[in-house]
Amino acid sequence: MKVIICGAGQVGWQIARHLASEQNDVTVVDNNPELVRRATDTLDVQGISGFASYPDVLDRAGARDADMVIAATHSDEVNMVTCQVAHSVFGVTRKVARLRAQSYLEAIYRDLYKRDHMPIDVVISPERAVAEAALQRIAAPSTFDTESFLEGKVQLLGIDLEEDCPVLNTPLRQLTDLFSTLRAVVIGIRREGRLFAPDPGDQLFEQDQVYIASYQGDVERTLEIFGKPGRKQERVVIIGAGNVGLAVAKALEKSQTRIRARVIERNRERAEKAADELERTIVLHGDGMDSDVLAEASIDRADAVICVTDDDKVNLLAAVRAKSAGCKMTIALINDPTMATLMGPLNIDAYINPRATTVSSILRHIRHGRVRGVYSIGDAEAEIIEAQVLSTSPISGKEIREIDFPEGALLGAILRSGEVIKPVGTTRVLEGDIVMIFAMADDVPEVERLLQVSIDFF
Repeated sequence: MKVIICGAGQVGWQIARHLASEQNDVTVVDNNPELVRRATDTLDVQGISGFASYPDVLDRAGARDADMVIAATHSDEVNMVTCQVAHSVFGVTRKVARLRAQSYLEAIYRDLYKRDHMPIDVVISPERAVAEAALQRIAAPSTFDTESFLEGKVQLLGIDLEEDCPVLNTPLRQLTDLFSTLRAVVIGIRREGRLFAPDPGDQLFEQDQVYIASYQGDVERTLEIFGKPGRKQERVVIIGAGNVGLAVAKALEKSQTRIRARVIERNRERAEKAADELERTIVLHGDGMDSDVLAEASIDRADAVICVTDDDKVNLLAAVRAKSAGCKMTIALINDPTMATLMGPLNIDAYINPRATTVSSILRHIRHGRVRGVYSIGDAEAEIIEAQVLSTSPISGKEIREIDFPEGALLGAILRSGEVIKPVGTTRVLEGDIVMIFAMADDVPEVERLLQVSIDFF
C-alpha cells in the first residue's frame, strides 16, 4: 500500500509511524524541511519538502501510483486542494482530509462535496473528535481516560488509585478469584511515571494509574471495586466557546440525560455566536480564570468543568481555579503532551490530547478489514489494537497461556459472536474473534506479527 501523508507535524508523524510499521510504502510531504528530516530520520519513510497542494510536489512524492493521500496539514484550504489535485491530476482513489472550519464541515455534512469538484472520501474534524472525547470523560467522571472498543461493548477505563481503593496491595490473580463474575482486566499500569503491562503477580499500589478493559455492563461495578463509585453529572461548565466548546455544548443539549450547561467565553463575538446557536445553554461573556465570572457560573455547585480554550496554560489554570472554587471534576484540553505530567500536582482529574484523538480518529476511518481500530495511550507510549483473528494467525486455535505474547502486551477482551469474553489462561482464541490487545510501543510489531495483520483499506 502506497500512502502519501501531507503534513509532518505531530498528527502526520504519528500516522506515518503507524502505517510505516505495518510495512506500507509511506511518503511524508511538508513545506518545513526540518519536519521532513525528523520523519525520515526516525521512521522508515520517504520525505519530500514542498507545498503538498502543488502538483509537481505530489508528483515527486509518487502520487501517480499512490493508493491513498492523507491531507493533515494545518491549513484546511491546503488539505482540500491537495485532495482535489490528487483526484483530478493523479487519479488517487482514496483521499482523507483534516478540516477544522465549521463552515466547511457543515457544507460537507450536507453532502455538497460528494461530487467530483471536491472529492474528499473521509473528512476528519479534530474539534468534533475532541468533543466526543470530552463527552466520554463526562460519562465516566471517575476516570482520567476512556474509550470504547469491540462495537461499544468494552470500555477502556483509566483510573487513579487512591488510599481508599479497596484492592490496594492485592495481586491481580487474586482479583480474578475475588471477583470471578467481573468481566474486567487490568491491562496497563503507570507507576512513578513508567507504563507497563502487568503480570498476574503484580500488585496495585496507591498513586498507580491503571488502565482497565471492562465489559460495558460491568463499568459501574468495576469503578466501585477500584474505589471510584459512579456519580451523576447534572451541572457542567464549559470554558471556551470555540469549535470544541460549542460542539460539546450542543451535544449536551441533545443528550438524553438532562444536563444543565453553562459556557464562559472571553471573546464577545464568539460568545454572541454561541448564544445564538445554543437553545438551553446559558452563555457568559468573561474570563474563565476570573473568580467573579466562575461564581456567576455557579462553579461551586458544578459537577464538572471542561476547559477547552486554544491555550494549554489557560486550560490548566482555569481547571485549577475551578477545582479550588469547589467544582467536583476538572477536564483540561492539553495540546502539549509533556504538560500531562502536571495533572497530578495540579489536582486536575482528566485531560484530552487532541493530537492523539485525531490520530486515532484518522486511523479508525482509513483502516478496514482485520485491524478495526488503534488507540494511543499517553504520549504514544503504548497502543490498544482492536483486530480480527485470521485463520493463519499464530494465535488462532491456541489457549492464551500457550501464546508467546511479548512482555509488554496483554489481551484485554475478546468479542465472539456478539458476546464479550473475559480472557483467562485457558481461553482459546478462535478464527474470527475480535481481540482487544494492550501493547507497549516497542512490542506493537510483534503483536502485529502474532495477529498476522492484513491491513486492507477502503
